[in-house]
Amino acid sequence: MFDKLEIFRMSQGLAMHAAKRQSTIAQNVANADTPGYRARDIASFAETYAPLATDGMRATRAGHLNVTSGPHEVAQAREALRPGAVSPNGNTVSLETEVMASASAKGDYDLALGVYQSSLRIMRASLGKQ
Repeated sequence: MFDKLEIFRMSQGLAMHAAKRQSTIAQNVANADTPGYRARDIASFAETYAPLATDGMRATRAGHLNVTSGPHEVAQAREALRPGAVSPNGNTVSLETEVMASASAKGDYDLALGVYQSSLRIMRASLGKQ
């Protein structure tokens, strides 16, 4: 019952998105010296979560309105457009950019964890359990 609350699904989705982004960034760093390697990134969480936000009716349970996708599906990696970051061997990985992207992904993960923990505390308090 409580696993279907939107706040928990959203925080789970954000955590999964941050983990996937961190993995993609790690692949970029691992291939920083590979000739011709193109830096990759994934779409922002807002872009991947937005298609489910409609101004029409919303499904509240399985089978209602025949909804086929969940809000916590992780976006696929795509090539990042980073102008001016091409090395002479055709590699587009900039370690400085990857460090900043990694910090951003960690911040997203920490946010997801904070939202989950706060929501859990609120639910426990409403049930009378501290």
